[in-house]
Amino acid sequence: MRKRLLILASMTCILPCLTEAQSSGIDLSAIDSSVSPCQDFYRYACGNWMKQHPIPADKSSWGRGDELRENIRNTLHSILEDAAHHPDGTQPGREIAALYGACMDESRINALGWKPLADEIERIDLIGSVTDLPAEIARLHERSIPVFFSFFSYPDWDNPRQMIAYVDQSGLGLPERDYYFRKDPKSADTRAKYLEHVEQMFELLGDKPESAKTRAQAVMLIETKLAAASLTQTARRDPILLHHPTTLAEFQATVPNFAFSAYLSRLPAPGFQRMNVMVPGFFTAFNSLVASASLENLKSYLVWQYVHTYAATLSQPFVDADFSFYGKYLSGTPQLKPRWQRCVEATDRELGEALGQNFVERAFAGQTKEKIQQMVVSIESEMEKEIHSLTWMSDATRQRALAKLLGVTNKIGYPEHWRDYSSIVLTESDYEGDEERASQFETHRDLIKIGHPVDRTEFLMTPQTMGAYYNPSQNNINFPAAMLQSPFYANMADMAVNYGAIGQVIGHELTHGFDDLGRHFDGDGNLRDWWTPQDDATFRQRSQCIVDEYSGFSPLPGLHLNGKLALGENGADNAGLRLAYLALLDALQKGAVAAGKLDGLTPQQRFFLGYAQILCDNIRPEHLREWVLTDPHSPTQFRVIGVVENMPEFGQAFGCAAGAPMVAVKACRVW
Repeated sequence: MRKRLLILASMTCILPCLTEAQSSGIDLSAIDSSVSPCQDFYRYACGNWMKQHPIPADKSSWGRGDELRENIRNTLHSILEDAAHHPDGTQPGREIAALYGACMDESRINALGWKPLADEIERIDLIGSVTDLPAEIARLHERSIPVFFSFFSYPDWDNPRQMIAYVDQSGLGLPERDYYFRKDPKSADTRAKYLEHVEQMFELLGDKPESAKTRAQAVMLIETKLAAASLTQTARRDPILLHHPTTLAEFQATVPNFAFSAYLSRLPAPGFQRMNVMVPGFFTAFNSLVASASLENLKSYLVWQYVHTYAATLSQPFVDADFSFYGKYLSGTPQLKPRWQRCVEATDRELGEALGQNFVERAFAGQTKEKIQQMVVSIESEMEKEIHSLTWMSDATRQRALAKLLGVTNKIGYPEHWRDYSSIVLTESDYEGDEERASQFETHRDLIKIGHPVDRTEFLMTPQTMGAYYNPSQNNINFPAAMLQSPFYANMADMAVNYGAIGQVIGHELTHGFDDLGRHFDGDGNLRDWWTPQDDATFRQRSQCIVDEYSGFSPLPGLHLNGKLALGENGADNAGLRLAYLALLDALQKGAVAAGKLDGLTPQQRFFLGYAQILCDNIRPEHLREWVLTDPHSPTQFRVIGVVENMPEFGQAFGCAAGAPMVAVKACRVW
């Protein structure tokens, strides 16, 4: 609901342990040898895996990463069951047991219906004028309900050691703004289905059908106006378009119809003057909307966003209605997840570091952290060599790029200090209330940072989150413990495979510091143009090659990838795998990697298979469509073939002839 991803016994593995038959770590059973690697490397590397692993009924996709997530969730489930059945009254066990137990009490939740929302909905219904809106919006924002706009703390892009206030566009019920405006039949059908869904939710709250229909139309009208004033996802990749520092007084003057000071007075944010208004045009439109929309329509919108945010905490009719639209229709998932899985995810979402503390104790080997650190250093070294050797970059920009690279720091595994959740009032008899109070805690924790120094030790993902990220305002790369498990990394696996898997991830995140977004920030995290005009032009020209390449991929009839939206991720995939490959060659030269064949594969072949097999995936068409329209990552098959066709080293490794599909005639390369 919020905006915010062992020590193992020596005989256990989070995924099946390696056997002699698979001494390298490559999943040989996944390979479809009937497909030539030079024709379609993704199908070659993953074809049999895809045939053998159909998508479960409660999933919209199923891949190697999902296998890992499933194992992580099982570990978290075990932690929660232990806490629930062996309460010792200590933290964080008491907290996670209370929230998990409340979520699992399905009979109590069903008996309550929508009563947990009744007081807040009554409060909204009693709003007498637009002057009452700021206080109510603040109450809803405290509970992580994204009405109209978002307000949060973040490092100042002009002084990244200091936290300041930010306001940004928000408030939509469809996945992103273009869903409200696309003209194709599928998009029109999606809007119609969404309208029906909102109407159904109002009926579940007790509205008569005609009233529910009128209120749903009011919601759609308001959200469409908000969407029209919002920047597209592609435009938001340019931080220059999101950087509008101003004073609190100046911002208030731009929204005279909304008493922002009254809004702030209901929140725990310290007093401040400096803030960043990320999309000024959005707030101009919001100001007009507050003045022009009827009070009843505004209240209908608030009620909808409230029930939409907390639908999963309510009785079964609300859960089913929410899943029917967002799960079945948008993602194509036939079946709702079992309740225990949803409760594990809810506890993870709301009390992530409390659960993460237990996860690290059970599931993260200390030696892994040391080995990953060594890999990070080796890949950073290759990046330094690459920057030195770039022929298209001037010396002036090169020196700044090197300074930024040398300033990169990294965080591996888990935070230095664990978050204290003891102030949250949690009870096993009030699931929806627990969720609200946990959200309120997180909102307060975020807002009180305004005006204070940035805590650069903080992880923005929990240890059990399968992911990794680069933070441009802090110039650091971050790898949670969950990401350092098989198939991404295994201590027993051949290092050529590890370099292809986790090595690519390391190189990928490192490259984000120099992609179309990250390159706008300097080594200290300041939003600053450190490029010469000629280097800037050359970077854009080289990047356009990647944009054009991926825009040519079509996963479904009539649907092409948005190469511009996915430029950062595609560029990081390409450069990240190249950096990992160079690190592999260096390790081979030093004798740190087995030079001979393992499982009948050369080190270079094992490397490329190590990369491809972390991305083996099956995806439902509905989810694939949503993915292409909203996600800056390309679908997995194109993350594989789009990269290898740009690397001549791949063609050499597998003996591909010139002109083969996996050998680009004109390969793209930026870094």
